[in-house]
Amino acid sequence: MTTAAKKERDGLLFQRARTTKRDQTVFVGKLLVAGAIGTVGVLLGLQDGWAGKLIGVFVLGALYAHMVELQHQCLHHSAFTAAKPHRIVGIPLGLPMLVSFSHYRVRHLQHHASLGTPQDSEFFGFDTRAPLTWSVLARGTFSYDRFLIVAREIVRSWRGTWKYDAGQIAERRRREIIIEYRMMILPIAAAVVAVCAGYGDLVLQLWLLPLLVAIPMHFLLELPEHILCDSDTTDVLRNTRSIKGSWFSTWYTNGNNLHVEHHAAMTVAINRLRERHGEVTACAKFVERSYPDFYRAIVREANRNSGRSA
Repeated sequence: MTTAAKKERDGLLFQRARTTKRDQTVFVGKLLVAGAIGTVGVLLGLQDGWAGKLIGVFVLGALYAHMVELQHQCLHHSAFTAAKPHRIVGIPLGLPMLVSFSHYRVRHLQHHASLGTPQDSEFFGFDTRAPLTWSVLARGTFSYDRFLIVAREIVRSWRGTWKYDAGQIAERRRREIIIEYRMMILPIAAAVVAVCAGYGDLVLQLWLLPLLVAIPMHFLLELPEHILCDSDTTDVLRNTRSIKGSWFSTWYTNGNNLHVEHHAAMTVAINRLRERHGEVTACAKFVERSYPDFYRAIVREANRNSGRSA
């Protein structure tokens, strides 16, 4: 059956929908919850005992990964009823992990357009089409070298030599990306000043150590999207995975578990994807009940491929 025929059969799954005021209210609520969690994480980090500090590191690290998922919704302009607030809100959501909103947006929209073709590439650089082994998983999970790439982008932006390396983009988009990479010098400079002023422990506790947690957590959040799916087709019902998940996993991933639903209609507000999951369960090839089910499959595949390469 062709993709066009599937669209006709599946009805709601591929239908577009404008962001409503209710959708906007839901997203603002998510931002408020994130702010509250950040406050708790900072307060824990300021405790004298090591236990509170350790919990604070994990809370903030988990929050920073969650904020990138909120930023993802802003990329698609499905959080607010107007276009302008998406970049205004999206930029600070990515700052803790030094993710440029506009650079991420350009690359990510190309990913949506090119999924299932050789031109497909994601912003965070993990190739889900490569054979999955434990060494590949380890490199992806602990990809701290990404910050060296960010440092290069910042330097090139300040030098005026930054260029987009994945095709052609509008001059306006290029300027926005350069501005955002230049802005990243502000939190970095603030951290350096804080260290020089004797507050290095706060920089370590509230930013650097949480980043050690955020990087692997973000990787594990995005891993299920397309890995072990059919990468040689543009049919979203075969090249993308959805996970039913719990209310908690749906909230924490900001609906990233409902990924077939998202690729089928990427401008639909995340909070409205759940109503389409029944159709995905009925007709999509890769649907998991829970994240533990998915990660068990990943372990089996990594064991199988690592054994072959040994």
